[in-house]
Amino acid sequence: MQKLKIRPNSKAYFYIPLLALIVIMVFFSPSNNHAYAEMPLSGTEAKPDKENSSQRDKEGYSRSACRDYGDAFVVGEIGDACTLVPILASDSPSSYIVSLVFNGLVKYNKNVELEGDLAQSWDIEDDGLTIVFHLRKDVKWHDGRPFTAEDVKFTYESLIDPDVISPYSGDFKMVKRVELVDDYEIKIIYKEPFAPGLSSWIMPIMPKHILAGQDLRTTGFKRNPVGTGPYIFKSWKSGERIDLVSNRGYFEHRPYIDRYIYRVIPDPSTMFLELGTLGIDSMSLTPLQFTRQTDAHFFNRRFRKFQYPSFGYTYMAYNLRDEKFADKKVRQALNYAVDKKELIDGVLFGLGRICTGQFVPESWAFNENVKPYPYDPGRARTLLMEAGWQDRDADGWLDKDGKRFEFTVITNQGNEMRRMTAEIIQRRFKDIGIKVNIRILEWSVFINEFVNKGRFEALILGWGLGREPDCFDIFHSSKTKAGEFNFIGYSNPEIDRLLAEGRRTFDREDRKKVYRRIHEILYDDQPYMFLYIPDSLLTVHRRFHGIEPSPIGIGYNFIDWWVPKSKQRYAY
Repeated sequence: MQKLKIRPNSKAYFYIPLLALIVIMVFFSPSNNHAYAEMPLSGTEAKPDKENSSQRDKEGYSRSACRDYGDAFVVGEIGDACTLVPILASDSPSSYIVSLVFNGLVKYNKNVELEGDLAQSWDIEDDGLTIVFHLRKDVKWHDGRPFTAEDVKFTYESLIDPDVISPYSGDFKMVKRVELVDDYEIKIIYKEPFAPGLSSWIMPIMPKHILAGQDLRTTGFKRNPVGTGPYIFKSWKSGERIDLVSNRGYFEHRPYIDRYIYRVIPDPSTMFLELGTLGIDSMSLTPLQFTRQTDAHFFNRRFRKFQYPSFGYTYMAYNLRDEKFADKKVRQALNYAVDKKELIDGVLFGLGRICTGQFVPESWAFNENVKPYPYDPGRARTLLMEAGWQDRDADGWLDKDGKRFEFTVITNQGNEMRRMTAEIIQRRFKDIGIKVNIRILEWSVFINEFVNKGRFEALILGWGLGREPDCFDIFHSSKTKAGEFNFIGYSNPEIDRLLAEGRRTFDREDRKKVYRRIHEILYDDQPYMFLYIPDSLLTVHRRFHGIEPSPIGIGYNFIDWWVPKSKQRYAY
């Protein structure tokens, strides 16, 4: 058995700061920013030691130089994966590992344009009702079996199987039928025009020859996956680490980094110490760390820092099945009661923006006419009184029908920013007579036992968003089953109608009108208290070369990252 070992010429170092927090990746997230491949970069980066030029990279190496293979990339995160079955992987740790092990038919390139992945090309026919995918013929599953159109059809059938509750099924229920032309050509025929149709095939494809006939909820595949991607699953020690090794036969090219190691480090202080002693190569930083604890010369000599607006947001969601939150006036009152600028300044150190809805300013669907509610506790009290909440017994707390206005907000362990946000909200609600309790839960328990099962009154969480603004799976009333993304039970007939219309409309300007209206309704309806859009704050060790920031972040070309042989720390 090959063992991973540290090279004798590598050097570790130690530095003082202890606090640490990590950042969200995609979908549900244990931290507060987003995955590499889902974030537009425009901002600052720590200055490199050597001057950059068109011929040299950030570290002064020639861009045309022969790249070395080897080494490992070790990333720290607070949460473990839940399942590695792609169509069930809804949390960010699971989704990120899945993205390295599997491929979809298409993917976004660095310019935020769709290009082929497992599909070599495609044709759009019948006025958008049909997509014909021409598949690559040089792709093999990690067990050596060839990838074919049968695998695509199997993945589609699994997504629409009523016994398989996938949060991604909504896109694929728009398909009328799938026709196999031959082993490497497949025809997708839609019931009606479906604007997100092409982008929906970013969905990772699963192997039919392994999973056919298995229960995807209980299969051993969820902890021992076989994909087509640039990295091959090697091992998973629950609560500790997931190891991947490079796929030397990958159809694009062999990744230069030989191993990817995902370390689960639930305690943020411990993670920051691990970064300092080189136990990990990358993590997301808190605003405190980014602004005050990583600006020393010794840090900038060893690490690069990246700051960019995240394509996602943090929110407090209400369980709308709970009668306390059924009245829109109550939800609007709560929004008036929280000072968002206080959150931006106190929690994010100014490194973020107020959120006004599902779409961020960088999205073409964003409605700039939707303005955030001002901080107005007086207006909050008035709305609550109109909704029947008053302090009838003069104990300092609002009550209605003999019940005090009290609830518990839950969030995940290891995210200091969400904890601080909860505490500020707790204080502001106390000012208007509402008692809030805070409960912090371990990530997998938080998601599997509380969020997915709707066992909460309110929660603080974050969404990492794709470039396609379709949010059917999040807000449509048909997507409220256990494990689906509308876990708050939101139902609004006009939103349902607009979400369907947005999917049927191809013209960008017409779609923009639909989603701008969705933005407006959601902020007025307040199914969430939309809180803030945090900047993404990331650090990566300087020995990694080939990192080229782009509008979608830095991780899109991870297979091209490399480390000069003289600087490699690990061998196996």
